Amino acid sequence: MNDGSDSSAVSGTGSRPGVIDELRELYGRVGVADGILPPLLFAGVNTVWGLPAAAIVALGSALLIVTARLLRGKPLRFAVTGLVGTVLAVVLALRSGWAGDYFLPGILSGVITTLAIIGSLIIRRPFVAWSSWIARGWPLTWYWHPRVLPAYMKVTWLWAAFFAIRSSVQWWLYAEGETVVLGLVRIATGWPAFLALLIATYVLGRRRLTELAGPSVADYAAGTPEPWQGQPRGF
Repeated sequence: MNDGSDSSAVSGTGSRPGVIDELRELYGRVGVADGILPPLLFAGVNTVWGLPAAAIVALGSALLIVTARLLRGKPLRFAVTGLVGTVLAVVLALRSGWAGDYFLPGILSGVITTLAIIGSLIIRRPFVAWSSWIARGWPLTWYWHPRVLPAYMKVTWLWAAFFAIRSSVQWWLYAEGETVVLGLVRIATGWPAFLALLIATYVLGRRRLTELAGPSVADYAAGTPEPWQGQPRGF
């Protein structure tokens, strides 16, 4: 969700606690347009002017996003990833001559993500814990503490359900050839739905951490004995 290696991330303290600030910082780095604009334009233009025009507009919008973020000095990772994904999607659609294949890479990516999340639950090393560790830089072994791990297991089950349902619905629409509906569902279950998932993750995860009353990141790093105050912020 946020934070890195600064002192507020390690101690779990900060001047702007709460899910709204966490999400604002995340969206500032990622950029909502990166994932919404190309498929939205592709679906709309394809309906009116056909596949070749839709391919050109989708690629053009992805390039514009990269250029705009570059000029504004914003992080490029997600924009470049979106551009690569758009290129692959357009190539598949043009090769088959069917607009529905534009959405195939996203569907397959969702299936792989679902399997990875389920696998992480089976081995009790939950996907959300890994995501938080990458974003925050907290000690990895803190997440496996017996009074921390259950919180990440709980929210990872929520992620598993989200990605499984999203992938299943999109695959069914793809198999049925419902290209227009598939495009709309792809957009609706993209950042808008993922935003709701992030909010639920933060709220449920924070609540479960409070119930567990395990060590904070600072407590764990310092080897502080019980009683612990729990992680004051972040997830």
